[in-house]
Formats: sequence, structure tokens, C-alpha cells
Amino acid sequence: MTIPSLSIGDFKIFWLNGGNFKLDGGTMFGAVPKVLWERRCVADAANRLAFCNDVLLVRTPEKNIIIDTGLGNKLTAKQLKIFQVSTPWSLIDDLAQLGLTQQDIDFVLLTHCDFDHAGGIVMHDLEGNEQLTFPNATHYVQQKEWEDVEQPCRRAQSTYWPENFNLLKQQGILKIVVGDIEVVSGIRLRHTGGHTRGHQLIEINSQGETAVHLGDLFPTHAHNNPLWIMAYDNFPLEVIDRKEEYFKQYSRNNSWFTFYHDPDIKACKLDEHNGITHTWPAAE
Repeated sequence: MTIPSLSIGDFKIFWLNGGNFKLDGGTMFGAVPKVLWERRCVADAANRLAFCNDVLLVRTPEKNIIIDTGLGNKLTAKQLKIFQVSTPWSLIDDLAQLGLTQQDIDFVLLTHCDFDHAGGIVMHDLEGNEQLTFPNATHYVQQKEWEDVEQPCRRAQSTYWPENFNLLKQQGILKIVVGDIEVVSGIRLRHTGGHTRGHQLIEINSQGETAVHLGDLFPTHAHNNPLWIMAYDNFPLEVIDRKEEYFKQYSRNNSWFTFYHDPDIKACKLDEHNGITHTWPAAE
């Protein structure tokens, strides 16, 4: 199976399989009535929607960069059932298909640390032992996010799982940053807040072309209305403000907006009214 990819100037973005699961439709759309969101998403009999956890690999001429890490392969049988995992995480196999190994990844950029984004930081080897998935990669996390990993509130305890971070702390390849920072030329992190206190976006620029990964601020193309936000968002009004800001800014730059959870498309472009003008892959 061909791994989807999109060129941004001299860079190339690949979508790797981080595992597919199901989540409650009402939770994914918060206060938006089902009569509205079901026009764009089809739920099953239990009101669940199918979602991806697509790990993004950005290949520049010099570096290999992973954005978020998927569900990982450490979920228990009970967790697999709870989250209705339909496609298991196969990140290592996907990298091999591209001629890469775990050791070839230079940076891991975490939008935030919920289990579905950080579950692949640490993996089980063939003997069931824990190991860092990308042992040579520097892992970037915002300071506010890491503070909440270290001391999660009652709400965060259910999604910031210590087993995803213990080895990262022990082996010293964690880079805690504050605010906006350029990781390498053309790859920039921007602190957004909103979904979590330390949520960050990744901006990708090459040869005058731009893509932006808004993580869980813009989880699927069906969330292109700034008011359509998730019940999972910890600071909902902040999410609305950030979406309005970033939609306007990046649409002016004719940017691609890339997705992590969307089961139908991998990226889209928006007009000045937040309408979708282009999708990738293109709609048939």
C-alpha cells in the first residue's frame, strides 16, 4: 500500500499509520447538535465516529521529523476494546517502506501529550520490553505541557499516561521549550494553548510554500467552523480565538492545513470565510 505524501517546496510530508479508533460523536463536536454534524460525519449505532491517528513524517533534504506518535503498541486488551481500535499502530513498518529505521528520525515534535498523540514515544519490542521508539531524536514539548505531564490535574490523569514519558525523562532526549521556536530551517513551533495549556502547532515552510499542523485545534475538516470545537478542549474559548486567528493568517498564505485525525482527507485549504477550497487527496 502506497503511503500518502504531499510536497511542500523541497520538503515532503508523509502520513503514517498511528492506529485507528472510535470516539463518541457528541464529544468530538461538543455543543454542536448532532443534526448538524451528522451531515458531515456518519456515526455508528452507538454514536461513535471512526478516526485516524496519522503520524506525520516531514522529510527535509537534511532531516527526518516526526509530528506526534500515534497510539503506540502498548495498549492492553481492555484499552483496545474501550477505544475500539480497528487498525493497530504500524509506524515502524511504514518507515521501513520508506527506507527508514527508528534510528533515522532526528526530531519528534509533540503537539501535546494526550495518549493518542504521545502513545508511540515508547514502544514494546518483540520481547515486550519498553524502549524509546526514536532513540536518536530530540523530542520537543512546550514547558506548560510538560508541567501538566509531571503534575496532571484530575482531568489530565486519564490521558497523560506515565508509561509514555518515563524513558524520555531518563534518557535525556527531551527538549522543553517556551513559546515559538525554529527547530530547523523551515520548521517552526508556535505555542497555541487552547486544547491543552501547552498545545503547540507546527509550521512548515519551503520554497515559498506553507503547511500548518494545528493538531487538535483543527482535528478534522468537519471542524472548519471556528465555533465547532470538541468537548475534549480544556480551554474552549481560547480554541475559538486561536482557530479564527490561524485560519485567517494561514489562509492568506494559501497554506495547506494538515490533519491527524481525519479519516477522509489528509489536508485542505480554506478561503476567507473558512470554506474548504481544496482537499488532498483531491475529491473525486
